[in-house]
Amino acid sequence: MSKQFKRPLPQLTDRNRFFWTAGEEGTLRFLRCSDCANLIHPPVPVCDKCLSRQQEVADVSGRATLVAVTVNEQMWMPMIEPPYVIGIVEIEEQPDVRLTTNIVQCAHEDLAIGMALEVAFEHYEDVYLPVFRPADPALRTEAG
Repeated sequence: MSKQFKRPLPQLTDRNRFFWTAGEEGTLRFLRCSDCANLIHPPVPVCDKCLSRQQEVADVSGRATLVAVTVNEQMWMPMIEPPYVIGIVEIEEQPDVRLTTNIVQCAHEDLAIGMALEVAFEHYEDVYLPVFRPADPALRTEAG
C-alpha cells in the first residue's frame, strides 16, 4: 500500500523510471553498460568507463555498506519529522556506485561506518524510494 505523500518525490522520466519503480518488485536496479558491465548511476546516455552507449537495466543484490551518516535533528521540511538518518551507501557490486538515502529501522546509537545494510523501499504514489536498513536483523528496530 502506498504511503501518504510525505516528502518531495523525484520526477519519473523514461530515463529513470526503472530505478524509481523497481521497488514494487522489491528489487534495486541500475543501468549497466552492455560492453564493460559498469553500473551507471545516475542514468546517463554514455558509460563513464568505456564510453559505450549500449546499456541495459540490471538487478543488483540490494546489499550495501554505510560509508557516511548524519542524524538530522532539525526540522528542515515540514513534511519530514526529525530525527531522521541520512546516509551514503556503497553498493556491494560496485563500491563507486553510491546512493544518498535514509537509514531506517536502526537506533541512531547503533549506526557505524562500515555497517552492512540491505535495501528496503518506501512507497509513495508511483515511486518506490530505496532506503536501507541493517542487514543484521538483530540490529533492526520496528520504527522508522
